[in-house]
Amino acid sequence: MKPSDGYIAYIVNPKSGKGGSELINHQFKNYLAERGFTIRVSLTASLEDACELATDAAVDCDCAMVVVVGGDGTVREVARGLEGSDKPLLIVPCGTENLLANELGFDEKLKTTISTFEAGCIKPLDLGRANDGCFTSIASFGFDGEVVKRVSEQRSGHIDHLDYFWPIWRTFWDYKFDAMKVEVDGEEIFNGRGLVFVGNISRYAVGLQILHRADFGDGLLDVCIYKCSSRSHLVKHAVMTILKQHTFGKDIIYRQGKDITISSEAADLRSEIDGDPGPSLPVNIKVIPQAVNCFVPEDAKPAGIRTRIIRALG
Repeated sequence: MKPSDGYIAYIVNPKSGKGGSELINHQFKNYLAERGFTIRVSLTASLEDACELATDAAVDCDCAMVVVVGGDGTVREVARGLEGSDKPLLIVPCGTENLLANELGFDEKLKTTISTFEAGCIKPLDLGRANDGCFTSIASFGFDGEVVKRVSEQRSGHIDHLDYFWPIWRTFWDYKFDAMKVEVDGEEIFNGRGLVFVGNISRYAVGLQILHRADFGDGLLDVCIYKCSSRSHLVKHAVMTILKQHTFGKDIIYRQGKDITISSEAADLRSEIDGDPGPSLPVNIKVIPQAVNCFVPEDAKPAGIRTRIIRALG
């Protein structure tokens, strides 16, 4: 990409980021400016604002590309605003988990961001539409939805992994394991107590490879259902997932599809999308194939559990 191609829309969530990621943001912005690129920086006031800024960039013929600096929620809304546009998206990860950025192969190094930009390797990214919202990475229903609700209620700014400890602990003891019904492409595949994950990427929080077959650009969404009705069963699933043995169990259902519906008779069963509180059930999810073009590091692989734990510890 050349400076004459147009300006770069630089969308920043000022509430995201730690010391290291903030430094990369400023260094990359300086790198672009030193090479003659015109940069138009916009600070988001909300997730809705991030989507609107991206939508404006998508229809501006003078805009060459979009850089998003933020966590999974900000990345999701910017991707939503760019849906159907030919403007490529480059992610500078600044959140707690950075699910999509880690899946694409980004790390927290300036060298990776610069080499990705210079190489210009771009791949299509599918999106999942969930009722009136969307997600880039994973939507989950049940236990994780309750955890995210509790984290969101106590959140006032940037959070780290420690902010999840008490919400997970409280949910572990309080969770009721309500029943859900799951349909994939018109077929009912599950009706019972469990945990449900629908996603576009293979790895979840701290690198757990829950949706191990998922490919972010294959035009399909992956569904993994853990049959689960007790705390002991939940612990077993957690251990098997860490050991990458969960998909071999008889109490796991794994499917791929384009149209997924999750419903429940329980009025308070929660959902989450990309780490934010999701819509109330029932939720219908449809894949939007090749919705956004993303810069991707060449020959990069998703970060695993050990790598993400090391990054989290700083």
